[in-house]
Amino acid sequence: QVQLVESGGGLVQPGGSLRLSCAASGTFHSINAMAWYRQAPGKERELVAAITRGDITNYADYVKGRFSISRDNAKNTVFLQMNSLKPEDTAVYYCNADLKYNPWYSNSLWGQGTQVTVSS
Repeated sequence: QVQLVESGGGLVQPGGSLRLSCAASGTFHSINAMAWYRQAPGKERELVAAITRGDITNYADYVKGRFSISRDNAKNTVFLQMNSLKPEDTAVYYCNADLKYNPWYSNSLWGQGTQVTVSS
């Protein structure tokens, strides 16, 4: 069974940095796009950043210049480097991956989520 496991969340002070990791394991052919989403209490889940297999990236306006998404295809892992963190960045961060199983089938898989709290 395919699984997406996140790590790196925690408590940081405003202005601090945090690096999230998400690794895919199991049986699949390859991974297409990967992305990070976040969801704060009482709010909808929103896209933070996305990256294609060819390293084309897309960022939400509120994280541009502060966050950076990258991936290591050999390790089936995507990262989110978060700098200059603000209290409003506090949320559960979810990894998403578009997994390809054969030339005709792929599906989207979510990680379990990791809590990021920015507070003094």
